[in-house]
Amino acid sequence: MSGLASLTSFTDEARIALDTLTGRAATLFSQPSLRLGVTGLSRAGKTVFITALVHNLIHGGRLPLFDARKSGRIARAGLEQQPDDAVPRFQYEDHVEALVNARIWPDSTRAISELRLTVEYESASGWNRMFSSGRLAIDIVDYPGEWLLDLPLLGKDFRQFSKETVDLAALPVRADLAAAWRDLAASADPTADADEMTARRLAEAFAGYLKACKLDERALSTLPPGRFLMPGDLDGSPALTFSPLVLDGDRPAQPGSLHAMMERRYEAYKTHVVKPFFREHIARLDRQIVLVDALQALNAGPWAMADLERALGEILACFRIGRGGFLTDFFSHRIDRILVAATKADHLHHESHDRLQAIVKRIADRAVKRADLTGAEVDVLAMAAVRVTREGTVKHGREELPVIIGTPLKGETIGDEVFDGKTETAVFPGDLPGRIESAFETVSGDAGENAIRFVRFRPPKLERAADGMTLSLPHIRLDRAMQFLLGDRLA
Repeated sequence: MSGLASLTSFTDEARIALDTLTGRAATLFSQPSLRLGVTGLSRAGKTVFITALVHNLIHGGRLPLFDARKSGRIARAGLEQQPDDAVPRFQYEDHVEALVNARIWPDSTRAISELRLTVEYESASGWNRMFSSGRLAIDIVDYPGEWLLDLPLLGKDFRQFSKETVDLAALPVRADLAAAWRDLAASADPTADADEMTARRLAEAFAGYLKACKLDERALSTLPPGRFLMPGDLDGSPALTFSPLVLDGDRPAQPGSLHAMMERRYEAYKTHVVKPFFREHIARLDRQIVLVDALQALNAGPWAMADLERALGEILACFRIGRGGFLTDFFSHRIDRILVAATKADHLHHESHDRLQAIVKRIADRAVKRADLTGAEVDVLAMAAVRVTREGTVKHGREELPVIIGTPLKGETIGDEVFDGKTETAVFPGDLPGRIESAFETVSGDAGENAIRFVRFRPPKLERAADGMTLSLPHIRLDRAMQFLLGDRLA
């Protein structure tokens, strides 16, 4: 069981058990279902992954390593109404329109959404064919990884949260970005009378620091509370108008003080934002994929890599993991498979794909060890849910360099060249380090000699078959991801 279980109260567990039992009873005599959680930190490609997975299943994409498709046992895959009417629908059709026709990237995840995909298949086992309905409903739940990073707050009081946040902000990679907030927090007297304008100034400065941390130049990942980055309908509410404070000693908050105000709002954030998110969504998952933009962290340097490892460890520790039994499954969901996937492998030549996977495996292995995921199968993969480049070679003097070829987004630059969004170009992306540890070694706090040439490309122009039909979205190793996450349930 995940360490998060100790962060939930008996009442929380009772509500989770009741919700699970109600859901199981409603589907007892209908088709089986699987809830797949899709998360990742900002710009890791959650929306693109879901769209590509669904598009390839519906349109019979090229998936040679996905056994159910390779063996011809999938008769049909189609969208159906999702079971949760209060959760926004993942707008698959809009995202396909953006990718395929407009060739622009769809809007990134800003809140929770859901989509139900039903697969009709023939089991590979004669025994299973006797007892299986041959239908599996896959409920895909899309949610921001930044919100997941809030779950560890359930086990921290305001004093611990403040100390850890203040210490983190003092790290060399963060100190300059946090300077304005740190100065304001250092000058605030926790024992002074509660004041709304002081609280607002502190909260705004704190949110500004968190937003600066996630920009490309730093690409930092450990940035709770997540709703400060994506407030949604909570923007301006007291539950988001708080900040860590610089607290001395263990003196409890005095009634009516700034300390008491911040502490109360922090607890309200946990009660009204974090706990419902865990109970209604995370506690109901069966499988999980965590998408990681390791290339951006590699470009930003070892500090960003260390921060990505810290964030991944905290994310993995949030899941309820393990294998349930016939009776226990009626009262709780457990995640028995987690895939950590490094995205945008198509921004590198294939010679570096295994290196990218090895770097992320190093991060994941350490994070898994810290999170204690005993009972869950964990795999690591370098992939591109939608492949936007092809490979080639160019001559450079007497050498032939491996390059990737694609159409950079309008405004992207390489050296002095600014791209118009229409012109295809060949890019030598550079090589990932052959020695994995060098990606994590701090050299003057920057990316050292291992920075890659990273530009963003437009989605590809899809090929057409001889009969004029548009083919499915191209990918790198999406079929391997599908086999790990879904293959056993379609066996």
